[in-house]
Amino acid sequence: MSCGCKTSGDSTHSCGPKKTANGCENVNTCGNSYKLSVFDWLSNINNPTPNRCDYVEVRFKNDRKSFYKNINNIPLHIGSVVTVESSPGHDVGVVSLTGELVKIQMKKKKFSEESALKIYRQANQKDLEVWQEARKKEDGVKIEARKIAHRLGLEMKITDVEYQGDASKVTFYYTADNRIDFRQLIKDYAGAFRTKIDMKQIGFRQEAAKVGGIGSCGRELCCSTWLTDFRSVNTNVARYQQLSINPQKLAGQCGKLKCCLNYELDSYLDTLSHFPSSSTTLDTEKGKAFCIKIDVFKKKMWFAYVENSIAWYDFDIDLVKKLISKNKRGEKTLPLEDLKQPDAPFTSIDLIQENNVDRFEKKNRGNNKNKNQNRSNNNQNQQGQKKNYNRPERQDHSEKNEIPQKQDRQQKPQKPQLEKVDAATGPAAEKKPIPNKKKFKKKFPPKKDNNA
Repeated sequence: MSCGCKTSGDSTHSCGPKKTANGCENVNTCGNSYKLSVFDWLSNINNPTPNRCDYVEVRFKNDRKSFYKNINNIPLHIGSVVTVESSPGHDVGVVSLTGELVKIQMKKKKFSEESALKIYRQANQKDLEVWQEARKKEDGVKIEARKIAHRLGLEMKITDVEYQGDASKVTFYYTADNRIDFRQLIKDYAGAFRTKIDMKQIGFRQEAAKVGGIGSCGRELCCSTWLTDFRSVNTNVARYQQLSINPQKLAGQCGKLKCCLNYELDSYLDTLSHFPSSSTTLDTEKGKAFCIKIDVFKKKMWFAYVENSIAWYDFDIDLVKKLISKNKRGEKTLPLEDLKQPDAPFTSIDLIQENNVDRFEKKNRGNNKNKNQNRSNNNQNQQGQKKNYNRPERQDHSEKNEIPQKQDRQQKPQKPQLEKVDAATGPAAEKKPIPNKKKFKKKFPPKKDNNA
């Protein structure tokens, strides 16, 4: 059962041993986790008994709320589970607000005190058991109701199902674009569920409020958490805020324009009141120019020539007002190119006292260039040295020690070749076959044959 602490609109929540029909021990001023909750900021103030408000706000499933009169003066606080009057029978709900704030909410929602129903008692154990058993049936009933509506071919969507506290009535909330004939539908529902049927049509915004969800901002939907009145939102609101008319970005989960577009509308209208009209045209010496864009935050307006609308020129609104007053006197203004003032260069303060951010990259680039030059010079020297290696004469490289080492390495495998050539010319060449080229490549040269 819901008490208002650690819940998010679930009326079947249980707090454990601390939870009783009187509510939870820690919900004297809580209730923030309710859907459409109201924080009682006057809870610590004790009002005189004669002036105490006899009305309380009771919340039912999801976002349904109503006001009831406490005729028996039962001590109630936020989170108390009460049994209230209904037709027919009685209903079970959770107290969401008490005290003087109830009068303010009743005045805000234009709720008359004469139409307020009564609170019978605090819910006892039997009332709670019947209420919880009825709530468990709602998901299965909703699925079965959708199947029946689909079988009859009705263009409607069953959004939510709510059982009354005593399970004597079930309410079906639906959305539809056109009018629906319920004559056969009510008969099938009454035969399937064996209880009184009540059908209520809701809008698409009320549907999103009941279902709930996460918006594009990453937070819960406003209509399911705190927003109660749905004001009309049209495309002019997006135009005032200089937004692109893109239905995919401006529409919410209900398919309508987002309610949050109205939140900052007053600030935009206040700022735009200091701007000249967006249909302003300037008469210059080069031709007429029209306004093509407005920046509300920078307080600038972009203008372009009628003949050449590619080039844009931005001006402050103070300068635009002066140009408009000059045109009213019958004088033409200078061309937009001459009126455009050069933008002041933005100078940043270097706190680290290093002006060049890429100072390390420049050094590396210079080192890389030197390394590449050294490599190219070494390659050229090696090519020249290879040419000298092929000469038959032996040169003296006493000054450089690196080159003779390379020459010795290249001359070592030539010794066995000369010896083999000499061995092949001897008399023993006829008896021994000439070894293959693959076998000839060995680490050490073969031994000399003394007989040869």
